[in-house]
This record gives sequence, C-alpha cells and structure tokens, in this order.
Amino acid sequence: MRVLVTGAAGFIGSALTERLAARGDRVLGIDNLVPYYDPALKEARLARVAQAADDAFAFRHCDFADMDALSATVEGEDFDRIVHLGAQPGVRYSLENPHAYVRANVMGHLNLLELARARRTEHMVYASSSSVYGGNDKVPFSVDDRVDHPYSLYAATKKSDELMSETYAHLYRLPQTGLRFFTVYGPWGRPDMMPWIFTGKILNGEPIPVFNHGEMSRDFTYIDDIVTGIVACLDAPPKDDGSAKPGGSVAPHALYNIGNNRPERLMDVIAILEEACGRKAELEMLPMQQGDVPRTYADIDALARDHGYAPTTPAGEGFPRFVDWYREYHGLH
Repeated sequence: MRVLVTGAAGFIGSALTERLAARGDRVLGIDNLVPYYDPALKEARLARVAQAADDAFAFRHCDFADMDALSATVEGEDFDRIVHLGAQPGVRYSLENPHAYVRANVMGHLNLLELARARRTEHMVYASSSSVYGGNDKVPFSVDDRVDHPYSLYAATKKSDELMSETYAHLYRLPQTGLRFFTVYGPWGRPDMMPWIFTGKILNGEPIPVFNHGEMSRDFTYIDDIVTGIVACLDAPPKDDGSAKPGGSVAPHALYNIGNNRPERLMDVIAILEEACGRKAELEMLPMQQGDVPRTYADIDALARDHGYAPTTPAGEGFPRFVDWYREYHGLH
C-alpha cells in the first residue's frame, strides 16, 4: 500500500511512517517544518525515519495549507490512502496566533479533502482531538456526546474538520475516519508538552508550573499504542452501507476516541517523573490556564469493538521510557 502522510516530521507522523514502512508499505511524507518548535527536532525525526525506512519513504517539503503547493508536490505521485496528521497544534498558542490555526487546520484540512476527492482516495484517516469535548462534565468522554462548546480556537478548528469531513463523506462518499487523540506522549515527543517541559525542569532543578494547583487529570496515551490504533483504522475504511457509525454518521465516516481509557492524576505523573529523573521537583502551584480543561478521559469502547484497539502501556512504564529518551537525546548521563 502507498500512503500519503501529512505532518511526517511531527511526533505522531514520524512514528506512524516508521511503522508503516516496517510492515512493507511505501510512504510519501509531507511537512512544512514550521518553527512552532525547534525544527532541528523535526529534522532529527526525519533522519531517523529515513534510516529505518530506506527507500520505502520519500519526503517532500510542502505547506499543505497552500493548495497550489500541495497539488504541485503530489503531481505524478500515486497513493492509495491518506493519513492527515499535519496541523498547527497546541491549545495555549491558539490564544496568541489564531490565524495560524485557521490556515493550517481549516484550510489545510479542506485542501486534503479536495485532494482525496480528486484522487478518489480509498480512505482518509485524520487527526481530531480530545479538546473538542471542552469542559464536558460526563466521563468518560464518548463520541456520541455533544461537542458544541469548545474551550479554545484549536478545539474549534478540530470540530470544524470533523464537520467538513462529514460533508465530504455525505456528498462524495469519501471514506474517512477521524481520531480524537488523547494526550499522546513518549520518545520523540513535542517540546511544548508537559512531559518534555517537566522533565527538563526537574533535571535542571527549576520549578515546574503546576496548573489548577495540581487538580488535573489526563488520559495520557503512549505513542506506540496510538500508532497501533491508527494503523488498524487505516486498514479498515468505514463501509458505505447506510449503517450508523461511531459519531452518528450514516455516510462512510467514523469518529473514534483514541486514548488510554485510564486518566492519570497530574500529581501522580509528577511523582513518576521524579523517580525516573532521580530527584524531587520544585512545584510552582498556579491557577487554571485560559483555554485548558481540568480532565480528559476517553471512552474507547467503539475503537476496541471495531478495530481491536487495546492500549498496553501504563504511565508507570511510558514516562520512564520518555525520560530515558530525553536524557539520550540531550546527551545527559
């Protein structure tokens, strides 16, 4: 199978590309290497994938929010399926630079839909986010819950992506699967996320920012489990048979939560990181940040039922693996 992967230099995209190549698929990866965080990390991920995948992987520098650039990049390239993971990530940065989110996440998503429609792509799997649930009081979060009250523009753009995908599935019978990711972490993760920030500060003896005075919980999901779920979905497009799919669509469009189904208290995760780092953290207790939510908790029954999804990595194993990788990446011993 030939797969187009957007965001191939990103955390999830690079891990997925490596997995696909390892099982014999060929991947065309695109990424614009935007400096939202240090592009050197993205380049390092690409180098790692290129070494592992060899000629099963081809990379093209491309801004998929520019339709002309996207069309030119994929001209003459064949692919059967698309995994659209590229996006402007981050809840907090969306407060500072909202236009970047609409351009990358809304216009970019529309461009991939148009590409998939023109190519009659067999299946497009795309990244949504648990942030669409906003401050949902009902737990665990279900894909059948209303998601009309986002707490951030980032969340609003991801909800917009789901709506556009539903439209294309209805109008053009384009098979799609949307995945609402729940706090993905692990080796080669993002520098703007809690594991990286906390690990660096603990190792350097600096105070770590603990929002909502530690009264937070997250459904942390290890990268290997996430990739396993994406691949399972990619291999099984939703059927255009008129049946109701997870999320309620009767078009060939399914929505799934992809998480660990086990929320971890923030203070418990800090204790795991402290042990892995070999030193206590200095805590700076702070109020809740604007746009953030106090908890996330994924109901993964639909993904387990339809695709056999069963995460296997608990926080007590995953976070120490991240710390080990962080030390190695930064040359710390």
